[in-house]
Amino acid sequence: MRAMLVNELGKPDTLTLTETASPPPGPGEVRVAVHAAGCNFADTLMISGHYQYKPELPFAPGLEVAGTIIDSGEGVTGFKPGDRVMSWTRLGGFAEEAVAEAANTMPIPDGMDYVTAAGFPITYSTAVVTLNHRQIHLEAGEVLLVNGATGGAGLAAVDIGKAMGATVIAAVGGAAKAAMAREYGADHAIDYTTENIRDRVKELTGGADVVFDPVGGDAFAQSLRSLNVDGRIAIIGFAGGTIPQIPANYLLVKNLSAVGVSVGGYRRTHPEVTGQTFTKLGEWFAAGKLHPKVGHSFPLERAAEALTMLTTRQATGKVVITVR
Repeated sequence: MRAMLVNELGKPDTLTLTETASPPPGPGEVRVAVHAAGCNFADTLMISGHYQYKPELPFAPGLEVAGTIIDSGEGVTGFKPGDRVMSWTRLGGFAEEAVAEAANTMPIPDGMDYVTAAGFPITYSTAVVTLNHRQIHLEAGEVLLVNGATGGAGLAAVDIGKAMGATVIAAVGGAAKAAMAREYGADHAIDYTTENIRDRVKELTGGADVVFDPVGGDAFAQSLRSLNVDGRIAIIGFAGGTIPQIPANYLLVKNLSAVGVSVGGYRRTHPEVTGQTFTKLGEWFAAGKLHPKVGHSFPLERAAEALTMLTTRQATGKVVITVR
């Protein structure tokens, strides 16, 4: 089979299209004929050697796939060859075949194509676990501020926030992205290249109840100061490149909560959480409550270009690699 392999750690352009052996499914795993694979910032960290999980070289990156079941390992029930599925993989998605744990695999809902499904598991699971399962507990009628709102995770959080009945403010870099965020469902949009996040949130709604932040840096600092009393800020990642420091006295004065969310950690230690999340997402999609967006797609041999869009923050919406 064809796969994009990392033979040496570095930038995305180190990826090499290679013929390699098909991976066999182990106990509790399924093997998937990959039609499309989602791209995530974590892939770029893994390629550079800066991700918490460091696979042995060579390896194919790719943490989520959509395709059809080829076969299953020992102990797997509920799937048969030919089933359309989406899976959250440990790695290996940038290939014609990949293995995934059955517990982190779900049927693709009717009406969803492979490209959309490939970009669905991680971003939407992250948004649901953050806003619904973790200590955040977003309530209908609350104000949700989403930083980096036109990235894959950001757009998913906008979509989930609206499905949960929140007023959603999108914070983005640029007027075009602000227009896109409003088009995709945000009630308000802030261009943080020309506007102060804290000041605009106060003007628009009086304050935010919840912040979804995959960016870090100055956007995090301004967002923290936009929170109402009893507000919650969810730390998803640091796509902006700077890890912020939180003044503990500020949390104390306004009774704020800062919550780290690593959904990948749940996938490894509590797979029942992601399994329940998949079920909820499937129900919401079938009910017409979710509207996932893919902004860019690239063929397998151009995977380096796809990941470079993430590292340079040029992507709007989810970036997906098409394999078949």
